[in-house]
Amino acid sequence: MMYYLHLLSEEIKGFNVFSYVTFRSIAAAVTAFLLSLAFGKVIIRKLIRLRARQPIRSADEVHRLAELHSAKQGVPTMGGVMVIGTVVLSSFVWARPDNRFVWLALFSMVYLGVLGFVDDYLKVTKKKSDGVSGRLKLVFQIVLAAIVTAVFLTNPLIEVQARSLYLPFLKAPVIDNMGWMTLVFFGFVIVGSSNAVNLTDGLDGLAIGCTITVAFAYALLSYAAGNFRIAEYLQVPFYPYTGELTVICSALVGAGLGFLWFNCHPARVIMGDTGALAIGGVIGVIAICCKQELLLTVVGGVFVLEAVSVILQVLSFRLTGKRIFAMSPLHHHFELSGWKENTVIVRFWILSVIFALLGLATLKLR
Repeated sequence: MMYYLHLLSEEIKGFNVFSYVTFRSIAAAVTAFLLSLAFGKVIIRKLIRLRARQPIRSADEVHRLAELHSAKQGVPTMGGVMVIGTVVLSSFVWARPDNRFVWLALFSMVYLGVLGFVDDYLKVTKKKSDGVSGRLKLVFQIVLAAIVTAVFLTNPLIEVQARSLYLPFLKAPVIDNMGWMTLVFFGFVIVGSSNAVNLTDGLDGLAIGCTITVAFAYALLSYAAGNFRIAEYLQVPFYPYTGELTVICSALVGAGLGFLWFNCHPARVIMGDTGALAIGGVIGVIAICCKQELLLTVVGGVFVLEAVSVILQVLSFRLTGKRIFAMSPLHHHFELSGWKENTVIVRFWILSVIFALLGLATLKLR
């Protein structure tokens, strides 16, 4: 809402800064960070009183991993409400309320956040690692993909580009009209991104740290896609609504930093599916909005590695009866290989930064 203060610029000198996406993006990041610090302890105490404590895998399932993570028993989960809440509040304050992409991104985040909250709630009440079934989660994620697809295909201004498929390193689309496959493609992006972040959320600060680098990269990508001159110069698809997503991404960066304040090792709160599904989903939607969906496989390289490790582990065991990794997702493999938890986390953060830089570098290699 602060955007409209620029209308007073003729009467009050300096208020024109509120019309700039860059200024409001920085303000959104700072706001989200400060909100996280201000309300973080309150939320953690509330979750503890609600007995929303993190269940871990039993020793019967993975004895050694259970021993490594025994200290996490009783740490409050559902901390993702902190991330979602601060991003939404910060966006309400600093993003333009007349931008449809802003509302689409926030809706997607809250939608998947509710799904993740129900999943976490069932795990907490049952005191088991079983929550909402995987199939039911998939159904809800596909419904969201259908909603996102409908928003694009019912708007003549963005319909043509939505149907196009772009590859990194190439200026022109490789497919001009995907037709009904647009829904399948959007579904793949949203489902894949949401579940990949969820799989990465297994160590203190790991998922949120990688989220910060990915969100920062997409803040730059969104700004470029929403600025006609920059988009023309870099030869990337231009969407008139995309620039405001820079505010959402920046808010996610600030919220991530604020959450990491409490989630760093040893964690005082865990985001749970509440945060992981929501964060992954909104990143996927933002990638769709700025037409950089496939680039997400590079920018979010750590998330991709984690998801692929699970897929390969399952396929290998079903086909050969043997496992490729000591355990999947990949971060558990390195834990069981002797790496300390902090070592795994920091090294994966480093990889995330490198992947983000590689993704941004593709903008000049077209």
